[in-house]
Amino acid sequence: MRFNTLLLWITFSALPLWASAESVEPAIVSDDNASYDETYGGPASESYNSSYQFEDSLSLQESLWDRVRDGFNMPDIDSTYTNKHEQWYASRPDYVSRMLERSKKYLYHIVVEVEKRGMPTEIALLPMIESGFNPKALSTSKASGIWQFIPSTGKDFGLKQNYWKDSRKDVTAATQAALNYLQKLYTMFGAWDLALAAYNAGEGTVARAIERNRQLGLPTDYQHLSLPDETRNYVPKLQAIKNIIFRPENYGLTLNEIPNRPYFTTVQAPNKIDAKLAAEFAGISLEEFNALNPSFTRPVLITENSYQKLLLPTWAASNFTNNLNGYNRPLSNWHSYQPRRGERLGAIANQFGISIYELSATNNLKPNRNLIVRRPLLVPASVQSGLTRPIDVAAMAQLPIEVPVEREASNQSRTLSHKVKQGDTLAKLAKRYGISSTQIMQQNKLKSKKLAVGQVLQLEKQEPNAGNASHSRTTKSNRQSEPKKTITHSKTRSTSAAHKKTTTTHKKTKQTK
Repeated sequence: MRFNTLLLWITFSALPLWASAESVEPAIVSDDNASYDETYGGPASESYNSSYQFEDSLSLQESLWDRVRDGFNMPDIDSTYTNKHEQWYASRPDYVSRMLERSKKYLYHIVVEVEKRGMPTEIALLPMIESGFNPKALSTSKASGIWQFIPSTGKDFGLKQNYWKDSRKDVTAATQAALNYLQKLYTMFGAWDLALAAYNAGEGTVARAIERNRQLGLPTDYQHLSLPDETRNYVPKLQAIKNIIFRPENYGLTLNEIPNRPYFTTVQAPNKIDAKLAAEFAGISLEEFNALNPSFTRPVLITENSYQKLLLPTWAASNFTNNLNGYNRPLSNWHSYQPRRGERLGAIANQFGISIYELSATNNLKPNRNLIVRRPLLVPASVQSGLTRPIDVAAMAQLPIEVPVEREASNQSRTLSHKVKQGDTLAKLAKRYGISSTQIMQQNKLKSKKLAVGQVLQLEKQEPNAGNASHSRTTKSNRQSEPKKTITHSKTRSTSAAHKKTTTTHKKTKQTK
């Protein structure tokens, strides 16, 4: 009797604990299937808030790399190309370190999205060979963002591109679009290596290569197809990255540690706010803000909707909302100005007390003082009544997009040192080394364009990809010529079968540090 009474007492005493435990459900990272300029947060409210994107991992790993390794599920590629790319990365530890450091901001989110779809986690490493995880990477074929979408394919997958923003650079939206595209390609071709080849070269290129082999009675798997050099290197390059992530010590490399938790979260922001002010509210640098919100192409973040979404480091979200809610001054210092007939860019810059370079960069124009401008410009708000007017978001969204090349998407870079001599200017050095003045300033953290004689500059110059690949991705004409109908492949498997575990040579063991 005493035993039964004691048992009942223990049972009822534990009930509050059980109830508490059951009421705690892990939040799930929200799907970002659209660009940030969609209304976020529901009905209008008097204050703004943040939505933290936390997700409980099914595993207990502290390192994101352990989680990535556990999800490896693609058959290994035994190719001479793989060894070549392994050697290339192993001989450039500085480049690998920079690439991995950039990935810290985005990789957790991508891994979560890949896992949601049951895709192999090798897919999460694809931006390493596409862009080196540089969200502003731009190839010669105008492929942009960490997933390197060309303009036409980006539009096909819902990535908006206008005067105000380029959603191909939007990390969450572009990730959703890329995974949608890869799943479509997998359904078409029935194998991940063929899907990856089609992502690089286009659906038509791979389909035609398969058909050629079929007619000749040859195997139709990836390694037996006649494909462009870049595409033949593409999957082995991903295999090389996979091997390095699995056993970095075998290549004399050390992985930058990445915690198995979110780096960023989504915050709700007003429909018009200067990027610089938003960064100040969050308590982060403008550089950090732009790295998380690279799709915005102007100094003012603006949308026709009631709200817009921004990404901020998880720790900075409360700073942003608190400072925003306590701020009672104008949130933007930019207005619209319609130049008068024959008015030149230099005169406009002088009129608004802004440098010709800042005015040009803000409006994607060449810094030509004598340039006659006939379209609306973004300018600092003027104290002179009637000189400027509120920004017409919709009208300016229709302006032509003149995208400046910031950096080609490439896996290779070469760092050069240059000692400033008498007469050297940023413009001259940019022309000499084939990079932009902006890149030189960013790479050396210069706060002004003035150079001092004897100053040593480090110049990171992009080079062609290993294997003589141009990394141009699929050209617009190539993608537009792709057949719209679904391609039937003789070895096509169901999507569910593709997600079934495939035995590889990689054992799922934790890496020995």
